[in-house]
Amino acid sequence: MSLSSSHRARLLPWSGPEGKPSYVIGEGTGPVSRLADEAEAAQLRMGVELLGHARAMLGDRTVSNGEARFLGDRLVEALRDVLRIAESRGAERAAAEHAPG
Repeated sequence: MSLSSSHRARLLPWSGPEGKPSYVIGEGTGPVSRLADEAEAAQLRMGVELLGHARAMLGDRTVSNGEARFLGDRLVEALRDVLRIAESRGAERAAAEHAPG
């Protein structure tokens, strides 16, 4: 299948059946693309909020091991979301193009 210059495959911020990556093909203006934009914006907002909580918790000596593990798990999820958004927006390709070597 060949994509025209106005149509591209976009990695969506959610997984499909069996946890496999989901894509939408188009100009980026359709309802699925708009829903993906909203989901990515929400993920980024939650990541910013989580970062604020993490800073506060890491400065608190009374945080339990369980709380710290919970924070670590949420940070991993947020990082996964941000990396998926970056991949969707082409950061991986751009980094490869500018890599030394």
